[in-house]
Amino acid sequence: MDAMEALNIAVLTVSDTRTEDTDRSGQSLVQRLTEAGHRLADKRIVPDDVYQIRAVVAQWIADTGVQVVLTTGGTGFTGRDSTP
Repeated sequence: MDAMEALNIAVLTVSDTRTEDTDRSGQSLVQRLTEAGHRLADKRIVPDDVYQIRAVVAQWIADTGVQVVLTTGGTGFTGRDSTP
């Protein structure tokens, strides 16, 4: 069996209310990815705004140091919720 290759993973939490202290889902993703032997490339929290989400994801896609993007949050179903 081949050895696992560690990946550089960025984590994006979409929330109008979470902070670094209260972002349990983002913290969980970071913990799990590092325990699995991967590296955290970046972590951010942005409000549920399609333009801010798009800007961060576009930046990470263009960054050769980021191999995977994980998103969490933004799970509402109102006109304001725009998480893709």
